Amino acid sequence: MSSEVAISLKGVGKSYQIYERPSDRLLQFFIPPLRGLLGRPGARLLPPSWRRNAFYTEFNAVSDITLEIRKGEAVGIVGMNGAGKSTLLQLIAGIIAPTSGSVKVTGRMAGLFELGSGFNPDFTGRENVFLNGAILGFSRAEIQERLDSILEFAAIGDFVDQPVKTYSTGMLVRLAFAVQVQLEPDILIVDEALAVGDALFQKRCYARIEKFMASGGTLLFVSHDQETVRTLTDRAVLLRSGKIERVGASSEVVLEYRRLLHEEENAYAKIVLDNLAGKTADAVVESHPGEDQTERPGRSRTMAFGDMDVEILSTSIRDGGGNRCDLFYPGDTVEILMECLVRHDISNLNLGVRIRNKEGVKIYSGGTFNRDLSMGDPGNTVWSRSFRQGDTLRFTMRFECNLGEGFYEIQPYVTEEQAFSPGHQRTLHWVDEAAFFRVSMNRFVRWYGGVADIAPSCELEVA
Repeated sequence: MSSEVAISLKGVGKSYQIYERPSDRLLQFFIPPLRGLLGRPGARLLPPSWRRNAFYTEFNAVSDITLEIRKGEAVGIVGMNGAGKSTLLQLIAGIIAPTSGSVKVTGRMAGLFELGSGFNPDFTGRENVFLNGAILGFSRAEIQERLDSILEFAAIGDFVDQPVKTYSTGMLVRLAFAVQVQLEPDILIVDEALAVGDALFQKRCYARIEKFMASGGTLLFVSHDQETVRTLTDRAVLLRSGKIERVGASSEVVLEYRRLLHEEENAYAKIVLDNLAGKTADAVVESHPGEDQTERPGRSRTMAFGDMDVEILSTSIRDGGGNRCDLFYPGDTVEILMECLVRHDISNLNLGVRIRNKEGVKIYSGGTFNRDLSMGDPGNTVWSRSFRQGDTLRFTMRFECNLGEGFYEIQPYVTEEQAFSPGHQRTLHWVDEAAFFRVSMNRFVRWYGGVADIAPSCELEVA
């Protein structure tokens, strides 16, 4: 393995034997060896139910995983529940052994897996710090040297001298994360555990992770939070049914993950509708006669997805005078224009945009439905209107440019909001990288730092 490679997996697979009944496990232990001793003629004397080759079914948690992670990389792993994310991390960490293939790791590794893993519930927090550090390969003197920093980061006060079994989940993850990062490993694995922490603790954790990466550490990060994966990692791996579906830039892999989630949600919704209406899946597909569902416009576009009942035709950016523009200064008017084609009669629409900076941070996301909700009454709103097949919709969003200097991406979207409240949407069309613009400053006219100008009032008094 190259000295620049921190983690190397070649053809890695992990299989489990699934037994329908406890007695089958016992039969698997005794019967195959007995059949071998008896030979083929003697095996015929056994009951027919004992003549099977195996008394279990094989489940492949992960299959044929080949992947290299270089030193200093931050790699995210995404996928739906059951895709094999945690199994893959446990294989890398050496918690479980692969059924096939090889795993090679260079450097000292620390991992934040299930809450409390590696902790003895009857030991105090302080005792568990030394226990966990020893498991990671540190001497007692090395742990003692870092103990104050660990306890300061965990911030659990006097509870550090109480048994861990008395801790809340938040306290447990605080102490576990503090041990892992303060002992300065070469490779850090984080598996969803930070989700239970409060907002302030999460902020401190992510700041510590960024410091870890800045010092050359290698990060493996699993999370369902797509925004965090996109902004925290450089590269990502999408797992599906235990296999690698895609590896690439985090922004591209997260988009593919969103598309996959969208397809799964649609498949589930069709099953529910079929059960409720007593229809077959074929009947649902035929709800738009003459149209092949797999050939809807936009399906092949690598940076877009959606059901395409409404299609985004174009997106452009203009200044306050209606002229195409891609460079703005603080105080300028920014106009985002989106043109859409209604392909099927529909209502309850929401047209909007998401704005991201070059680091992938979501600066703003919203549109017509946000305004509709603020009115408090669904009457006389975009959401309440009905649109006919063939209608062309022109959506314009205007705002004063109070953004920080930098490069920005526009992601337009159209959704069907199935209830007059957030969280009940169906994506009709979403387009990544539809348009871009830059913000610059004349520092002698208006200047500020950060992602946006909060326009504060400032006062100074001399006491």
